[in-house]
Amino acid sequence: MASLLQSSLTLATKFPSFCSFSPTPNTFKFLHPFPSSAISLTATTPKRISSFVPKAAASTAAFPQDIGDVLADVTILTATGQSVKFEDLWDQNEGVAVVALLRHFGCPCCWELAKALKETKERFDSAGVKLIAVGIGAPNKARILAERLPFPLDCLYADPDRRAYDVLGLYYGIGRTFFNPASAKVLSRFNELREATKNYTIEATPDDRSGVLQQGGMFLFKGKQLLYAWKDEGTGDHAPMEDIFDICCKVPVA
Repeated sequence: MASLLQSSLTLATKFPSFCSFSPTPNTFKFLHPFPSSAISLTATTPKRISSFVPKAAASTAAFPQDIGDVLADVTILTATGQSVKFEDLWDQNEGVAVVALLRHFGCPCCWELAKALKETKERFDSAGVKLIAVGIGAPNKARILAERLPFPLDCLYADPDRRAYDVLGLYYGIGRTFFNPASAKVLSRFNELREATKNYTIEATPDDRSGVLQQGGMFLFKGKQLLYAWKDEGTGDHAPMEDIFDICCKVPVA
C-alpha cells in the first residue's frame, strides 16, 4: 500500500492536473492530464453517452453477431489524414487483427498502452496478426504520439468523431473517466507509465474536449468474426496482453 501511495504522489508531481478533482477521499484523482478548467464537470448531459451494458471484461456475448459487418463500414482516418474503412484494414474473410481503441492521443495511460503494443508488434507479426491502434483526436494529434513515443505510423488511426467507439458501445462519461475503481490498476504499472511518458506532451489531447471522457477497449477479429472483446471499465483498465496472445496463437492464420 505504501508503494502504491508513493507511486500516486510521484505521478501527481509529473501530471499535477491528475489531482485537480477531489470530491471524496476515495476518488481516483490521478487519471487525466487535462486541466480542470478546460472541461466543465458540472455540465449537463455529455455530447454522447454509450449505452451501459453489464459485461464480463473479455466476453463477446454482449455484442451482436453482425458486429464485424457493422464495424467494417465505419470510416476513420489514417495518421496522415486519408479516409479509410475498417473493412480495408485487414482481410475480412480470414485475416486476424487486434484492434486497440485508445482513449485519446493525449492520455498518458494510452501512451503506456501504445508502447506495450509497439513492443509486442513483432510477436503479432510473427503470428500473422495485424495490429491496428485507433485513438480519439485529429490525425495531427496521432502524429504527435507516433513521433514522440514513438509508434509505427502505419498502424495508427484517428477517430475524431468516435464512430468506432459508438458502434462498439465503449463506455463514456465523467464517472468512468474519474471515479471507476478499475482505474486504480494504473498504479501497479507506474514504472511502465513513467517510461512511456518520457516525451509526453498534453498537446496531443483532442481539440474537442468531450473526447477526453471516452474509454477504450481491445478487440480481436478473424475476418468479421469477433473472437475477443474487452471494454475498459475505467481509465487505464487495459486488456491483459497475454490473453490476446493466447487467442492469437490458437487461431489458424490463412
